[in-house]
Amino acid sequence: MTIAPDNAQQGATHQYRAMRDVVESMDDTLPGKFEITKEGIVHDMMAPIGPHELTTLHLRKRLEKAMPEDLVAHTGTPDVEAEAEGIMRHPDVMVIAWADMDVPGSFDPHTLIAAIEVVSRSNPDNDWVGKMRDYPLIGIPTYAVFDPRTGTGAVLTDIHATPDGPRYATRKDFVYGEDVTIADWTISTDNLPRYGEDRGTGQPKP
Repeated sequence: MTIAPDNAQQGATHQYRAMRDVVESMDDTLPGKFEITKEGIVHDMMAPIGPHELTTLHLRKRLEKAMPEDLVAHTGTPDVEAEAEGIMRHPDVMVIAWADMDVPGSFDPHTLIAAIEVVSRSNPDNDWVGKMRDYPLIGIPTYAVFDPRTGTGAVLTDIHATPDGPRYATRKDFVYGEDVTIADWTISTDNLPRYGEDRGTGQPKP
């Protein structure tokens, strides 16, 4: 039996809302971050402290020093949601105008200036593969990835159409210690923490 496009869309919307209900019910009961992609629910385990959260804090503070006062590098809730695409994500840092935060429910991804992710140990493909696919699809113009596993990262920009859907056309890789430009602002990546570092010395563990 062939399903009419309207019915297919209604079915997809119903399935997405059911997944969103599941995510909302688990958010307060299980550790980590739950997101919805085209492939289903993603669970990303994150340590509450350590290199991941410290990197997020460093990036927020460095960006906010460089940006005008009407913008913020936001690290809290809510999610970024594109229901029509069946995607709900929660970037580690969202560069957004204060005015665009004053909305009920989730942020509109088209109001984000940039999304920044700090790669997790437990599921690096979520940041390097899944979000690299999803963020241009929902219209986030700049996506920056910081990887404490390797001390490297990349900034992706210039959304363009491809046979597989919107994708970033430009990728600029960097290593920790270099300056990196995210949207219109350049920040240092000096002294960002790495996974496996000795907290006392800041050097990699043997």
